[in-house]
Amino acid sequence: MLTSERLARLGSGVFDRNDRRKAQYCSGTRHPQQPLIDLSLGSTDLAPPAEVIAAMAGALQDPISSSYCLHAGTEAFRHAAAAWCERRFDVAVDAETEVLLLVGSQEGTAHLPMAVLDPGESALILDPSYPSHRGGLELADAAIHTLPLQAENGWAPDFSTLTTEQWRQLRLMVLGFPHNPTACTGDQAWLDEAMAHCHRHDLVLAHDNPYVDLALQGEAPALLRCPQWKERGIEFFSLSKGWCLGGFRLAFAVGAAPLISALRQLKGVVDFNQCRALQQGAVLALDRFADWPGSLRPVYRDRRDRMLRALARIGWSVPQPSMALYLWMPLPPWARSRGWSDEQLAAEVLEHCGVALTPGSGFGAAGAGWLRLALVRPSEDLESAVDRLAPWWALQS
Repeated sequence: MLTSERLARLGSGVFDRNDRRKAQYCSGTRHPQQPLIDLSLGSTDLAPPAEVIAAMAGALQDPISSSYCLHAGTEAFRHAAAAWCERRFDVAVDAETEVLLLVGSQEGTAHLPMAVLDPGESALILDPSYPSHRGGLELADAAIHTLPLQAENGWAPDFSTLTTEQWRQLRLMVLGFPHNPTACTGDQAWLDEAMAHCHRHDLVLAHDNPYVDLALQGEAPALLRCPQWKERGIEFFSLSKGWCLGGFRLAFAVGAAPLISALRQLKGVVDFNQCRALQQGAVLALDRFADWPGSLRPVYRDRRDRMLRALARIGWSVPQPSMALYLWMPLPPWARSRGWSDEQLAAEVLEHCGVALTPGSGFGAAGAGWLRLALVRPSEDLESAVDRLAPWWALQS
C-alpha cells in the first residue's frame, strides 16, 4: 500500500468529485449543444474593487513581491486586519500576537487541528459542515464527533444532546455561522452558548466566518463578540466572499495568542505567506473598501428571490436562505419516492440539463437529501438554468 489509511478516510472530496463529473460532461457529445452552467462552487462572478486589483498589479513590479514572505513580512496586513476587526466588532486586537495571515480560511481550518490536538483526541463539528472542518480532523487523526443540524430546528446547534462524558472527552469544537451549506445566518446566542460550554469544559472554540458580511437577514454572529475568545477562541475570516477575491487566497485568523502561535508554528513547516503584492491589495480592501461586501448583498438578494420564484414555477419548493451565495434545496418528493439520493439527482441534472449542483451529502451525513446551489451567475443565467430543468423535471414528476 503506497498511501496512508488517513488519506483513505479523507476521501476524494465533494468538490473533486464534482470537478470530475463536470469535466466528463464537457468532454461529452452534449457539450456543444448545451454548455455547462456551473452552480456547484461558491466562486462568485462579481468583481472585486478595481483599485484593489490595480494595487496588486502595481506592487508586482516591486522585486520584493517575488521573494519568499516570512511572518515579519506580513506586518502591514496584520495591522490592517486588526484595525478592521476593531472597527467591525468594537474589540481590541493585538496585530503582533492575535492575527495570522492565511492562504484562504480553508487552509486555516484544515491546519488548526494538527496544531491543537494529539492523535486520538476528540473534536466536535457540525453536520453538515464545510469539508475542511472534517478533513482537518482526519489529517490530525482526531476522534470526530458530529452535532447534526436539522431544518425543523432552524439549523440551530442543540448542545443539550451531548452527554457529560462527551463533553469530558472533547478538546476542540469547530463551528461556522453564517453556515455553509445550509445558508443559515445563525444567531450570536449560539456562539455565546458554545463559548460557555468551551469555558466550562476547557475546550478550544474555532469559528469559520468567511460570510460574516453577507447576511441577508439578521446580524451575522462573530466569535470576537464572545467572552473568553482571547483565552480559548480562534476565528477565521476571508476576503474571498465579501471582496470577491477567492482566487487570490487571502484570509486571516484572529484568536487567543497561544492558538495563533501554535497555528503559526505549524504553518512554518507547511508554507510561507502570500506575496507582498497580494497582501498590499488586501490591506487596501480592508482599509478603504471595508463596505464593499455591503454592495454585494442587494445583488445576491435579487438572485435569491428570482431563483426561488423560478424554481417554484417548476414545482421545486425551496426554503428562503438568510445569507447570500447559496440555496439549500431539499430533494423533491418524486425523487425521494424513487429512492434517489442527492448524489444521483445531481448527476441526473448534470447529465440531462447541463446544470452542475453540489450534493448535500458531501458536507456530511446530515446533508443527505439536499442539494446546494451557488448563486454565482447573473440572474438571467440562473433563470436559464431553471428553464433547462423545466421540461426534464416535468417528465420526472
